[in-house]
Amino acid sequence: MAEMTGEQAAFLLGIFMGTLKQESVATKNVIAAIPADKGEYKPDEYSKCSLELARHIVNAEERLTSIPIEGKFDPSGPTTIPDSVKTPAELAAWYEQSVTNKLQKLKTLTPEQLAAPVDFRGMFKLPAVMYLEFASNHSIHHRGQLSAYLRAMGGKVPAIYGESYDSAAAKKAAGG
Repeated sequence: MAEMTGEQAAFLLGIFMGTLKQESVATKNVIAAIPADKGEYKPDEYSKCSLELARHIVNAEERLTSIPIEGKFDPSGPTTIPDSVKTPAELAAWYEQSVTNKLQKLKTLTPEQLAAPVDFRGMFKLPAVMYLEFASNHSIHHRGQLSAYLRAMGGKVPAIYGESYDSAAAKKAAGG
């Protein structure tokens, strides 16, 4: 990848922050839709259970969006989700606050911090701001997996990009 200027990186920050904020609402809603008693559900022996997958989404997004702030990627860093967060509802609430806090920190970065190249496990090196897109894509991918679990475990699929069958049915039942 060609070197990115600070001006380009600052421009991308505005785009990626809007995307992260918008996508985080859908992610929070999917996590919150996990039935409280179905945190151990998994579709087969090789899949993560629903709560593990939700925690993976949140933890990976937290790590990846920290790259521009820290100026490095630390794959061995500890999870930031408190041990006290145990239920889907608690995780969804914690995630929502975490995203709000992270967006505030990202706003304070200089164009130079955003454009600085950061190595990712020796596999590639990207300008720090590009890890925000990486974080969003990763979360969207796993959110799709998790949303596919919901109906099978007796949950309702929330609206993600427009109404879902379940959100439309709820709207109709409410007289809307």
